[in-house]
Amino acid sequence: MKIKWMLGMGAGAAALLAAGEYALARYFLRRTLMRGKADNKRTQKMAGTDWSVYLPFMEENRQWFLSQPHEDVYIQSEDGLKLHGTYFPGKDPKRAVICFHGYTSRGLNDYPSLARFYMGCGLGVLTVDERAHGDSEGIYIGFGCLDRLDAKKWMEYMAGRLGEDCELLLQGISMGAATVDMAVGLELPPQVKGAVSDCAFTSAKEVFTSVLKTTYHMPAFPLMDLSDRMAKKEAGYGLDECNARDEVKKAKIPMLFIHGSKDTFVPCSMVHELYEACAAPKDLLIIEGASHAEAYYKDRPAYEAAVRKLMERAFTKGVCEE
Repeated sequence: MKIKWMLGMGAGAAALLAAGEYALARYFLRRTLMRGKADNKRTQKMAGTDWSVYLPFMEENRQWFLSQPHEDVYIQSEDGLKLHGTYFPGKDPKRAVICFHGYTSRGLNDYPSLARFYMGCGLGVLTVDERAHGDSEGIYIGFGCLDRLDAKKWMEYMAGRLGEDCELLLQGISMGAATVDMAVGLELPPQVKGAVSDCAFTSAKEVFTSVLKTTYHMPAFPLMDLSDRMAKKEAGYGLDECNARDEVKKAKIPMLFIHGSKDTFVPCSMVHELYEACAAPKDLLIIEGASHAEAYYKDRPAYEAAVRKLMERAFTKGVCEE
């Protein structure tokens, strides 16, 4: 009887542990993948970047950006979502940059400063609201895996709008950069000439594993495995189903990889993995002392010089300046 009792207690404890792990995975998935549950303030706190020093500069650029002529534009994703973007025409009607924002943000939040730089180079700017963000539809955040297909739709839209002889650049920050890196593995429209990847992660699973370890001091197993199965069932993709490291191996356009040396949210080691894996012409810029998504603000001259170099390489003629 005592042995049976002990076995019963052991089985009960195992069942409770499994139930607890399942509940934790469910909570984790809802907080990270579901619209309305993933919180921008929480994300900024975890990322650890102190934006206060840059706020005057950012606000000045935001006011300037929003004062420029622009319009709301929409496309439909392959799975039927209405996706939103904001288009700002440039001096050169045949050139534009398509900008993809970070996790829990939106296009108009992340890009006023960089957009002012790009428009100063004559380019039009399309800021995209990725699925389940901003004014785009969607319940589940795509972490690049779903967004890469949406990104290709945006490229096709811009190529159709500006004409067959136009030249397009891709720019992504954080999750938007992962979107760009994952998208370059697809067969892109010939009008897409280059890509800027700023503080990208390799995959949702790998960056979640890093955050669990560094922020929450938790092991990835079994939480990641459970969350991965839930994501496949509910969101339609696995957390490591599309890995940017594998996709940049297929890249055919020049790429610029940028990262901050002090990024603790998306480890700087990931940019080295991406850079080494990339099969296309490429450059790497590490901004010393920059934390997550801070690179442009920490060293604007170096960032802009690197982007100009990419554009000179990618475009058929020179880049104009204001």
